[in-house]
Amino acid sequence: MELRVLRYFQAVVQERNISRAALQLHVSQPTISRQLHDLEEELGIVLFERGSRNIQLTDSGDYFSNQVNQILALTDKTLANIHEDQDISGNIVIGSAEARSFLTIAQSFNGLQKKYPHIQIDVISTNADQIRTSLKSGYYDFGIIMEPGDKTGYDFMRLPGESRWGLLVSNHSPLATQDHIELTDLANEKLIISSQHGMTELLNDWLGGSATKLTIVATYTLLYNASLMVSAGVGSALCIDGIVNTNQSDLTFVPIKPRFTAGTSLVWHQGQRHSAAAEAFLKQLSTDIDQPLP
Repeated sequence: MELRVLRYFQAVVQERNISRAALQLHVSQPTISRQLHDLEEELGIVLFERGSRNIQLTDSGDYFSNQVNQILALTDKTLANIHEDQDISGNIVIGSAEARSFLTIAQSFNGLQKKYPHIQIDVISTNADQIRTSLKSGYYDFGIIMEPGDKTGYDFMRLPGESRWGLLVSNHSPLATQDHIELTDLANEKLIISSQHGMTELLNDWLGGSATKLTIVATYTLLYNASLMVSAGVGSALCIDGIVNTNQSDLTFVPIKPRFTAGTSLVWHQGQRHSAAAEAFLKQLSTDIDQPLP
Protein backbone atom coordinates (compact mmCIF):
# COMPACT_ATOMS: atom_id res chain seq x y z
CA MET A 1 0.00 0.00 0.00
CA GLU A 2 1.30 3.42 -0.93
CA LEU A 3 0.57 6.53 1.10
CA ARG A 4 -0.66 8.21 -2.08
CA VAL A 5 -3.34 5.53 -2.51
CA LEU A 6 -4.34 5.81 1.15
CA ARG A 7 -4.85 9.55 0.64
CA TYR A 8 -7.04 8.79 -2.38
CA PHE A 9 -9.07 6.45 -0.20
CA GLN A 10 -9.30 9.00 2.61
CA ALA A 11 -10.53 11.71 0.21
CA VAL A 12 -13.25 9.42 -1.20
CA VAL A 13 -14.41 8.56 2.32
CA GLN A 14 -14.58 12.25 3.25
CA GLU A 15 -16.38 13.29 0.06
CA ARG A 16 -18.50 10.10 -0.26
CA ASN A 17 -18.12 10.64 -4.00
CA ILE A 18 -15.29 9.75 -6.39
CA SER A 19 -15.86 12.73 -8.70
CA ARG A 20 -15.63 15.25 -5.85
CA ALA A 21 -12.57 13.46 -4.44
CA ALA A 22 -10.92 13.63 -7.88
CA LEU A 23 -11.50 17.39 -8.04
CA GLN A 24 -10.08 17.84 -4.55
CA LEU A 25 -6.95 15.81 -5.37
CA HIS A 26 -6.52 17.20 -8.93
CA VAL A 27 -6.45 13.73 -10.50
CA SER A 28 -8.80 12.03 -12.91
CA GLN A 29 -11.79 10.03 -11.74
CA PRO A 30 -10.68 6.85 -13.59
CA THR A 31 -7.30 7.06 -11.82
CA ILE A 32 -8.94 7.04 -8.38
CA SER A 33 -11.40 4.30 -9.35
CA ARG A 34 -8.58 2.09 -10.61
CA GLN A 35 -6.42 2.70 -7.53
CA LEU A 36 -9.32 1.87 -5.17
CA HIS A 37 -10.07 -1.30 -7.11
CA ASP A 38 -6.40 -2.33 -6.87
CA LEU A 39 -6.44 -1.53 -3.14
CA GLU A 40 -9.44 -3.81 -2.58
CA GLU A 41 -7.68 -6.54 -4.59
CA GLU A 42 -4.56 -6.15 -2.47
CA LEU A 43 -6.49 -6.25 0.81
CA GLY A 44 -8.84 -8.99 -0.31
CA ILE A 45 -11.91 -7.15 1.00
CA VAL A 46 -14.69 -4.91 -0.29
CA LEU A 47 -14.30 -1.38 1.07
CA PHE A 48 -17.32 0.37 -0.47
CA GLU A 49 -20.96 -0.46 -1.10
CA ARG A 50 -21.45 0.57 -4.71
CA GLY A 51 -24.62 1.34 -6.58
CA SER A 52 -25.92 4.34 -4.65
CA ARG A 53 -25.36 7.99 -5.53
CA ASN A 54 -23.08 8.49 -2.55
CA ILE A 55 -20.48 5.87 -1.72
CA GLN A 56 -20.96 4.08 1.60
CA LEU A 57 -18.35 2.11 3.54
CA THR A 58 -18.75 -1.57 4.35
CA ASP A 59 -18.02 -2.65 7.94
CA SER A 60 -14.51 -3.67 6.86
CA GLY A 61 -14.16 -0.38 5.02
CA ASP A 62 -15.19 1.59 8.09
CA TYR A 63 -12.55 -0.18 10.22
CA PHE A 64 -9.92 0.34 7.52
CA SER A 65 -10.85 4.04 7.28
CA ASN A 66 -10.24 4.57 11.01
CA GLN A 67 -6.83 2.90 10.72
CA VAL A 68 -5.92 4.92 7.61
CA ASN A 69 -6.73 8.17 9.44
CA GLN A 70 -4.28 7.21 12.20
CA ILE A 71 -1.60 6.08 9.72
CA LEU A 72 -1.76 9.33 7.76
CA ALA A 73 -1.94 11.48 10.90
CA LEU A 74 1.17 9.75 12.26
CA THR A 75 2.90 10.17 8.88
CA ASP A 76 2.11 13.88 8.73
CA LYS A 77 3.25 14.41 12.31
CA THR A 78 6.51 12.56 11.66
CA LEU A 79 7.25 14.55 8.51
CA ALA A 80 6.52 17.83 10.30
CA ASN A 81 8.83 16.91 13.17
CA ILE A 82 11.78 15.75 11.05
CA HIS A 83 11.69 18.95 9.01
CA GLU A 84 11.89 21.19 12.05
CA ASP A 85 14.36 24.05 11.89
CA GLN A 86 16.56 25.63 14.57
CA ASP A 87 13.59 27.52 15.96
CA ILE A 88 11.92 24.14 16.64
CA SER A 89 8.67 23.39 14.90
CA GLY A 90 6.40 20.41 14.56
CA ASN A 91 3.30 18.87 16.08
CA ILE A 92 2.72 17.59 19.60
CA VAL A 93 -0.22 15.22 19.98
CA ILE A 94 -1.75 14.83 23.46
CA GLY A 95 -4.59 12.47 24.34
CA SER A 96 -6.35 13.82 27.39
CA ALA A 97 -8.98 12.84 29.88
CA GLU A 98 -11.40 15.62 30.77
CA ALA A 99 -9.87 17.35 33.79
CA ARG A 100 -9.59 20.89 35.10
CA SER A 101 -5.83 20.37 35.51
CA PHE A 102 -5.51 20.53 31.73
CA LEU A 103 -5.30 24.29 32.33
CA THR A 104 -1.70 23.67 33.47
CA ILE A 105 -0.92 22.07 30.11
CA ALA A 106 -2.53 24.97 28.26
CA GLN A 107 -0.53 27.53 30.26
CA SER A 108 2.75 25.72 29.61
CA PHE A 109 2.00 25.47 25.91
CA ASN A 110 1.29 29.20 25.85
CA GLY A 111 4.75 29.81 27.31
CA LEU A 112 6.29 27.37 24.82
CA GLN A 113 4.67 29.09 21.84
CA LYS A 114 6.17 32.42 22.84
CA LYS A 115 9.61 30.81 22.41
CA TYR A 116 8.78 28.57 19.45
CA PRO A 117 5.77 29.96 17.56
CA HIS A 118 5.88 27.22 14.91
CA ILE A 119 5.04 24.42 17.33
CA GLN A 120 1.46 23.20 17.12
CA ILE A 121 -0.40 21.16 19.72
CA ASP A 122 -3.19 18.71 18.84
CA VAL A 123 -5.39 17.77 21.79
CA ILE A 124 -7.67 14.74 21.54
CA SER A 125 -10.25 14.25 24.30
CA THR A 126 -10.47 10.54 25.07
CA ASN A 127 -10.20 7.96 27.85
CA ALA A 128 -7.26 6.15 29.43
CA ASP A 129 -7.73 2.96 27.38
CA GLN A 130 -7.43 4.81 24.06
CA ILE A 131 -4.54 6.87 25.42
CA ARG A 132 -2.55 3.71 26.16
CA THR A 133 -3.30 2.28 22.72
CA SER A 134 -2.30 5.46 20.88
CA LEU A 135 0.84 5.97 22.99
CA LYS A 136 1.87 2.45 22.08
CA SER A 137 1.33 3.07 18.37
CA GLY A 138 3.27 6.34 18.53
CA TYR A 139 0.29 8.41 17.44
CA TYR A 140 0.20 10.31 20.76
CA ASP A 141 3.31 11.92 22.20
CA PHE A 142 1.74 12.24 25.66
CA GLY A 143 -1.37 11.26 27.53
CA ILE A 144 -3.16 12.81 30.48
CA ILE A 145 -4.81 10.21 32.70
CA MET A 146 -6.82 10.36 35.90
CA GLU A 147 -5.39 9.02 39.15
CA PRO A 148 -5.22 6.38 40.39
CA GLY A 149 -4.09 4.73 37.20
CA ASP A 150 -1.68 1.97 36.21
CA LYS A 151 1.52 3.65 35.02
CA THR A 152 3.64 0.52 34.61
CA GLY A 153 5.99 1.04 31.68
CA TYR A 154 5.43 4.79 31.61
CA ASP A 155 7.33 7.84 32.72
CA PHE A 156 5.07 10.47 34.19
CA MET A 157 4.72 13.87 35.82
CA ARG A 158 1.93 14.55 38.29
CA LEU A 159 0.00 17.69 37.42
CA PRO A 160 -0.95 20.23 40.11
CA GLY A 161 -4.43 20.27 41.57
CA GLU A 162 -7.21 17.80 42.24
CA SER A 163 -10.86 17.53 41.27
CA ARG A 164 -13.67 16.42 43.55
CA TRP A 165 -16.07 13.57 42.74
CA GLY A 166 -19.79 14.16 42.83
CA LEU A 167 -23.05 13.84 40.92
CA LEU A 168 -24.21 16.00 38.05
CA VAL A 169 -27.97 16.16 38.57
CA SER A 170 -30.95 17.90 37.05
CA ASN A 171 -32.15 21.01 38.88
CA HIS A 172 -35.48 19.19 39.24
CA SER A 173 -33.81 16.50 41.36
CA PRO A 174 -34.25 16.73 45.17
CA LEU A 175 -30.46 16.30 45.39
CA ALA A 176 -29.91 19.62 43.59
CA THR A 177 -30.80 21.57 46.74
CA GLN A 178 -28.29 19.73 48.96
CA ASP A 179 -24.75 20.92 49.62
CA HIS A 180 -23.47 17.34 49.43
CA ILE A 181 -24.65 13.77 48.94
CA GLU A 182 -23.83 10.65 50.90
CA LEU A 183 -22.55 7.44 49.29
CA THR A 184 -25.80 5.79 50.29
CA ASP A 185 -27.65 8.25 48.04
CA LEU A 186 -26.05 6.64 45.00
CA ALA A 187 -28.14 3.50 45.51
CA ASN A 188 -31.32 5.51 44.94
CA GLU A 189 -30.19 7.10 41.67
CA LYS A 190 -30.12 5.99 38.06
CA LEU A 191 -26.42 6.47 37.40
CA ILE A 192 -24.49 7.44 34.28
CA ILE A 193 -20.82 6.52 34.81
CA SER A 194 -17.58 6.79 32.86
CA SER A 195 -16.83 3.85 30.59
CA GLN A 196 -13.15 4.09 31.50
CA HIS A 197 -11.50 0.87 32.67
CA GLY A 198 -11.28 0.75 36.47
CA MET A 199 -14.47 2.68 37.23
CA THR A 200 -16.21 -0.36 38.74
CA GLU A 201 -13.19 -1.03 40.93
CA LEU A 202 -13.25 2.59 42.12
CA LEU A 203 -16.94 2.32 43.08
CA ASN A 204 -16.30 -0.96 44.90
CA ASP A 205 -13.49 0.72 46.82
CA TRP A 206 -15.84 3.54 47.87
CA LEU A 207 -18.75 1.29 48.73
CA GLY A 208 -16.90 -1.62 50.26
CA GLY A 209 -17.56 -3.98 47.36
CA SER A 210 -21.30 -3.31 47.03
CA ALA A 211 -21.22 -1.48 43.68
CA THR A 212 -23.32 -4.25 42.15
CA LYS A 213 -26.31 -2.80 44.03
CA LEU A 214 -26.11 0.42 42.01
CA THR A 215 -28.44 1.08 39.08
CA ILE A 216 -26.22 1.98 36.13
CA VAL A 217 -28.32 3.02 33.14
CA ALA A 218 -25.65 4.44 30.80
CA THR A 219 -21.92 5.04 30.37
CA TYR A 220 -20.02 7.90 28.77
CA THR A 221 -16.64 8.74 27.32
CA LEU A 222 -17.03 12.54 27.26
CA LEU A 223 -18.86 14.27 30.09
CA TYR A 224 -20.52 16.77 27.77
CA ASN A 225 -22.55 13.94 26.24
CA ALA A 226 -23.37 12.66 29.72
CA SER A 227 -24.60 16.12 30.71
CA LEU A 228 -27.07 16.02 27.81
CA MET A 229 -28.37 12.68 29.09
CA VAL A 230 -28.81 14.22 32.53
CA SER A 231 -30.75 17.12 30.99
CA ALA A 232 -32.93 14.60 29.13
CA GLY A 233 -33.80 12.82 32.37
CA VAL A 234 -31.84 9.61 31.71
CA GLY A 235 -30.12 9.71 35.10
CA SER A 236 -27.45 11.46 37.17
CA ALA A 237 -23.80 11.48 36.03
CA LEU A 238 -21.04 10.42 38.40
CA CYS A 239 -18.14 12.71 37.52
CA ILE A 240 -15.55 15.17 38.73
CA ASP A 241 -16.17 18.88 39.12
CA GLY A 242 -14.95 21.70 36.93
CA ILE A 243 -15.61 20.04 33.56
CA VAL A 244 -19.16 21.10 32.75
CA ASN A 245 -20.13 24.72 33.38
CA THR A 246 -23.44 24.53 35.23
CA ASN A 247 -23.98 28.30 35.43
CA GLN A 248 -27.26 29.32 33.80
CA SER A 249 -28.02 25.69 32.99
CA ASP A 250 -30.55 23.13 34.18
CA LEU A 251 -27.82 21.15 35.94
CA THR A 252 -26.16 21.20 39.36
CA PHE A 253 -22.97 19.51 40.56
CA VAL A 254 -23.34 18.08 44.08
CA PRO A 255 -20.12 16.81 45.73
CA ILE A 256 -19.93 13.46 47.50
CA LYS A 257 -19.22 13.30 51.23
CA PRO A 258 -16.82 11.97 52.46
CA ARG A 259 -14.60 13.86 50.06
CA PHE A 260 -13.16 11.84 47.17
CA THR A 261 -10.71 13.53 44.81
CA ALA A 262 -8.86 12.64 41.61
CA GLY A 263 -5.53 13.97 40.38
CA THR A 264 -4.01 13.70 36.92
CA SER A 265 -0.64 12.77 35.44
CA LEU A 266 1.06 13.42 32.12
CA VAL A 267 2.40 10.06 30.89
CA TRP A 268 4.60 8.78 28.07
CA HIS A 269 6.35 5.50 27.31
CA GLN A 270 9.58 4.85 29.19
CA GLY A 271 12.56 5.30 26.91
CA GLN A 272 10.44 7.04 24.26
CA ARG A 273 12.48 9.16 21.88
CA HIS A 274 10.70 12.49 21.59
CA SER A 275 10.74 14.97 18.75
CA ALA A 276 12.46 18.28 19.48
CA ALA A 277 9.03 19.90 19.85
CA ALA A 278 7.85 17.30 22.38
CA GLU A 279 11.13 17.53 24.29
CA ALA A 280 10.82 21.31 24.47
CA PHE A 281 7.28 20.97 25.81
CA LEU A 282 8.41 18.58 28.56
CA LYS A 283 11.15 20.98 29.63
CA GLN A 284 8.69 23.89 29.66
CA LEU A 285 6.17 21.96 31.77
CA SER A 286 8.87 20.74 34.16
CA THR A 287 9.99 24.34 34.74
CA ASP A 288 6.44 25.66 35.12
CA ILE A 289 5.36 23.13 37.75
CA ASP A 290 8.82 22.97 39.41
CA GLN A 291 9.06 19.21 38.97
CA PRO A 292 12.19 17.47 37.65
CA LEU A 293 11.91 15.23 34.59
CA PRO A 294 12.00 11.48 35.29
